Amino acid sequence: MELAPQQMRILQRLTTRGFEIVAFPMYANHIGVRRGNCAALLTQLTSGGLAMYTEPAFLIGGNFSARINRKGRGWFVWKNEKLEATQSRLEELEGFSRELRDALLPAV
Repeated sequence: MELAPQQMRILQRLTTRGFEIVAFPMYANHIGVRRGNCAALLTQLTSGGLAMYTEPAFLIGGNFSARINRKGRGWFVWKNEKLEATQSRLEELEGFSRELRDALLPAV
């Protein structure tokens, strides 16, 4: 995957803010970004920037989970594994999402 200079600068900005650039083999056409227990996929823009391809997700065993509600409770699930969507996990995911969106904004 070839990256434009602006995209390289964005990735550098992400790493200085504590994000890790990772490869998710199932999503080889996208750039993975991870911090703590959360991750998202980025896609290249023709304008030279990067944008979120997916909404950030909580990771279970290094895999993207889906968030569901069952019997009035929230869960993060992947295959047969699940984690309760506790307040601390939801706060971690929200903080990750907010900071990632901010880091992807064009630098002024």
